Amino acid sequence: MRLVAAPAAATIPMALICVASSMPALAYRPFDGTDAAVTEQGAMEIELGPAGYLREGSDRSLIAPAVRLNYGFAKGWEAVIEGQAAYGLSADTKRSSLVGNAASLKGVLREGSLQGKSGPSVASEFTVLLPGINDEAGTGGSIAGIISQQWPWITVHLNAAAAVTRQHHGDIFLSAIVEGPHDWAVRPVAEVVYEREFGGLRITSGLLGAIWQVNDDLAVDVGLRSGRENGHAFDEVRAGLTFSFPIR
Repeated sequence: MRLVAAPAAATIPMALICVASSMPALAYRPFDGTDAAVTEQGAMEIELGPAGYLREGSDRSLIAPAVRLNYGFAKGWEAVIEGQAAYGLSADTKRSSLVGNAASLKGVLREGSLQGKSGPSVASEFTVLLPGINDEAGTGGSIAGIISQQWPWITVHLNAAAAVTRQHHGDIFLSAIVEGPHDWAVRPVAEVVYEREFGGLRITSGLLGAIWQVNDDLAVDVGLRSGRENGHAFDEVRAGLTFSFPIR
């Protein structure tokens, strides 16, 4: 079972809107991308970011909470619903909203190293971007492909996704995730992301962090993310946990 999105979402700075609205369903804490694994059949997995903080220029935003629910409804398939509450902290941006809302289906197309077999694991994810509250009107959709390979000393996840945003613009998303040895209780992690909304924003970012695998059903994560959106710098702090339990 995979353990450990909260992609950043905020209502005021345009960089936050792009991060939250373009590819919200690609999530594996604390990354923007995800892995080629799904929740076990008959289990519920909850990815929870109790609080996140993002700074872009003079704008400050709090994301509290960010939630993603994953239900394994069949072997190799999970259904997902997610969203996050966002609060502007700057004097001229004080506003609350519910953003990053999405529903998706994710399936494993090829069982591989993440499922205890040989070779790469391959998955796909199909997403409907849902309207928000007090922001992110409209609907959109995305389709993603994920390849993961796990070795004793390193795990790599590659993501590629294409979307039509809620503003009906084309968008592409690329992510490369690297994790330290999976049998370490606390493993270092890193991610590099490139995202472009055609006719709109271009974002490049990097994340450094760690995942503490408390047990098979609980993981705690922390990450520091920095990047540039159309030449403007932004920084983000992410922290949360992922836990799972059988529901039947």
